[in-house]
Amino acid sequence: MDLVLLCVFLPLVTVAWGQYGDYYYGPYNYGDNDEWVNVYRQGFNFQCPHGQVIVAIRSVFNKKEGSDRLWNYACMPAAQSLGEPTECWWEEINRAGTEWYQTCSNNGLVAGFQSQYFPSVLDREWQFYCCRYSRRCPYSCWLTTEHPGHYGEDMDMMMYTYDHYIRGATTTFSAVDR
Repeated sequence: MDLVLLCVFLPLVTVAWGQYGDYYYGPYNYGDNDEWVNVYRQGFNFQCPHGQVIVAIRSVFNKKEGSDRLWNYACMPAAQSLGEPTECWWEEINRAGTEWYQTCSNNGLVAGFQSQYFPSVLDREWQFYCCRYSRRCPYSCWLTTEHPGHYGEDMDMMMYTYDHYIRGATTTFSAVDR
């Protein structure tokens, strides 16, 4: 009897274990700690490979380098339940020296960033690279609480579960703190 139960439940455990990988991201490979997508005070353009979206963001701040940040990103394939990407585009530019809030239009998910540093305001302008998938994303959106509490803090934000995506961002800007 025990052997029969083992033969029945073993395939179910194997299927469940195989699906576990679809719902949890393992550790992210940002590359070497010294590998950043930018250098201080320089622009950059980062795009995930086709069919992948941003799932982790790491950033360190340096006041001596023009109150700028180094940035690094990790990508993962979007869930198969979303289908294939149907179109990708660059959203409008979020200007340096202002507060802004933006999400990808047309139900898009963030698959890249483009940024330029402006020394006159010690700030960056941003543009999101967004991709829409053939099946609509079933979700409600909210702003994460994973962000630096102070402008000079380092940041390491990760999407720990599948079917959680980055759709946009918001920023604050202080002419005093820069």
